[in-house]
Amino acid sequence: RGKSRGMEIKYIFADVDGTLGIGGIGIPEKNRLAIQKYVEEGGSFGVCTGRSPDSVKGFIGDLPINTLSVVNGGCALYDFQKGEYLDELCVGADRIRKHFVGDKVDLCSIINGRSGKCPEDCKYCAQSAHNHTDCEVYDFLPEEDIVKACKLNESEGVDRFSIVTAGKALTGEEFEKAIHAYETMKKECRIDLCASMGFLTREQLHRLHEAGVSSYHHNIETSKRYFPQICTTHTYEQKIATLKMVKEEGMYVCSGGIIGMGETWEDRIDMAVSLFECGVDSIPINSLMPIKGTPLENLERISEPDILRTVALFRYINPTADIRLGAGRALLTNDGELAFESGVSATITGNMLTTVACATIRSDKKMLEGIGRNVTPEYEKTQKTAK
Repeated sequence: RGKSRGMEIKYIFADVDGTLGIGGIGIPEKNRLAIQKYVEEGGSFGVCTGRSPDSVKGFIGDLPINTLSVVNGGCALYDFQKGEYLDELCVGADRIRKHFVGDKVDLCSIINGRSGKCPEDCKYCAQSAHNHTDCEVYDFLPEEDIVKACKLNESEGVDRFSIVTAGKALTGEEFEKAIHAYETMKKECRIDLCASMGFLTREQLHRLHEAGVSSYHHNIETSKRYFPQICTTHTYEQKIATLKMVKEEGMYVCSGGIIGMGETWEDRIDMAVSLFECGVDSIPINSLMPIKGTPLENLERISEPDILRTVALFRYINPTADIRLGAGRALLTNDGELAFESGVSATITGNMLTTVACATIRSDKKMLEGIGRNVTPEYEKTQKTAK
């Protein structure tokens, strides 16, 4: 992709008249070739024009516009690839978000508590032992490292903190270490606590709950139909059974999936309906960042318009849940600002995501406050009230 003063240029937007080309003459071939090369190297190109889409189409011809464009004098967003406005779907989804969830954005952060050598064969995952990646491998982290990270995230105003571990389930001595770490965090911190530790038993979920864990994360990943194309070492039904146990334990249920793995739009809608039927409280939507060494490494990255359509549809189907941005925010303009205006009400934040992310807690909060959203955690409100 292009570079300017050592900085990678991920997006280019150009005016039409007098910039891309000259009215009546069209776009010079050298401009077309430069844009084509930029897009082939992974860049995103769009136009920003006072014209309507119909008046632009004849001028731009087959120019590779692969992200949302600003048209009608800045009044609308248009997807030239699909030939449709995006605004109506997203505006409607955000009205639903505002009515049912409000302006509070739930911020959560994670720490990778145990990494690598996972026996499951999930095709997207860098930590699967079936795949050949350069993922870091280590056993359960020392408690002091976990507690330190928890306190750091609390000091930055994050709502909840989660330990995430690789593997089918955390068991034995490592599970006992996790319990003790949660007991320490519950005693020394005010931040809400979450866990993501695979297929735990009913007894294990209860012990986590008693130790101070209020929410449990367990993605179903995709639709029931498409699931066998992504993983064969466990089943979709096992996923649903675990979610039901979490719900019965009285914990906040966090479950979503990954888009851009080759699934259809019907698969995405089926996943959204399944999550609604399970009564899920939080739905993380991750956009696949293809990782070298995994079976999905050569898939084309999902486009920003399709990510926005997906989160909007999930909001329509799950009006009261937190629709949460997960991995893949680097695929979105300004770390997902448009997504927060398309029905999204929560996000994973910070520097501890297991795939590359460019957002930090402070920049997330600044962006969200800039669009009028509330990022003050409940424990800070309680503290202020007590004073």
